[in-house]
Amino acid sequence: MSEYVIDDREMPRFRVNREAMVSPEVFAKERDNIFEHSWLYVGHETELKKKNDFRTRTVAGRPLIFARDSKNAIRVWINSCPHRGAMLCRERQGNARFMTCFYHGWSFSTSGDMVSMPDDAAYGADFARPDLAAPAKVDSYRGFVFVSFDPDIIDLRTYLAGAAEYLDLVCDQSESGMEVLDGTHEYSVKANWKLLVENSFDGYHAVSTHQRYFEMVLAARGALDPGALAESRAIDLGNGHAVIAGAPATEGLFGRPLSTEGASERDARFAHFRELYGDGWVNRMQGNRNLVIFPNLVVIDLVMGVLIRKIDPLAADYMEVTAWELAPPEEGSELRKQRLDNFLTFWGPGGLASPDDVEALESCQVGYGGRRELGWSDISRGMNKSAASSTDELQMRTWWRRWNELVTGEVLPPEEQDELGEVFTAQRRHSEAPPPAVSAR
Repeated sequence: MSEYVIDDREMPRFRVNREAMVSPEVFAKERDNIFEHSWLYVGHETELKKKNDFRTRTVAGRPLIFARDSKNAIRVWINSCPHRGAMLCRERQGNARFMTCFYHGWSFSTSGDMVSMPDDAAYGADFARPDLAAPAKVDSYRGFVFVSFDPDIIDLRTYLAGAAEYLDLVCDQSESGMEVLDGTHEYSVKANWKLLVENSFDGYHAVSTHQRYFEMVLAARGALDPGALAESRAIDLGNGHAVIAGAPATEGLFGRPLSTEGASERDARFAHFRELYGDGWVNRMQGNRNLVIFPNLVVIDLVMGVLIRKIDPLAADYMEVTAWELAPPEEGSELRKQRLDNFLTFWGPGGLASPDDVEALESCQVGYGGRRELGWSDISRGMNKSAASSTDELQMRTWWRRWNELVTGEVLPPEEQDELGEVFTAQRRHSEAPPPAVSAR
């Protein structure tokens, strides 16, 4: 039995040892057992619009160069000169045909090939000129680019399992392909990274933690009819991935109402998608979803926008968070303005939700100082139900079971749930696969 997770199906009760949230030893195991053997998000291909564009990122503690080379292929390189280790790219982003190390002047192309080294003759004709190093695996799905440092990992599409369908529901909202908008949210949290994973698809905390936000929405919309709120489900997607998904609601609980012009454009767009994909698929698109792709990628699609959130653990009690907005490039200026307004109001680091969440997570981390007297956190909500909703905690238990398997080797079976209805399972009218993204190498 694991020392970190108790999965009692008889009571039923699910508990997590708070030592997993504070222990440097557990953090080291996570680095070795999880981040070394998972597919990890590095960026979206639309961030690299032109040939030789690059961005610098950190993934699993490694500095990376995320680039589009001169032949238009997506590349990922270790951001370290093969000579003596200095970072090649010290700017956060840019466009350059060549990347030159400032330390000794070795130069490389965006394709990773060595271009030149000062005083080349001093190395001799037979010296093996090194190229840049790359992660063991690089691949993409619908523009989302992932890396893995495990050469034996399963392919990305197999790894994504049921999460791929939820990325499709996001990406099909543009015929030309969704794009990441300019600008980035960046903030840090003095808490364990797994707390933000849980929080990212925790429907239970919304009303109590974000009371100010809902007061603002109700003031703008008026009282909501409880019967108009959407049906929701928590869904295990396999391989540790999970989602809380809501069916379309008569009234939205999130976001200030759109203007007449904005609502008209939105409705016209979805009417067009109905012709392309069929009613069932578009009904799902018009719902909402909080998706976590194990271990640390979050994609949230609510009325205020589509959020991509990357969680980077730096220590057992400290993380850095980066977030981007994903949007259809063809939408009009009025709808875009209102989308961004709603997005920033809720998700921005200075908005009405993110500061609440940061405060809650940091409060939890302080509370773990009393773990000798109160050593376990409870994640049992909805465990006695055969159809978990978004305010239950099946999605977190799904994630924790995969975490527990990788950290301790103990395999826990998934929970049995009722079959999902059409509103959560309808497929595209057309059976062909989605258009491929630009190849990543």
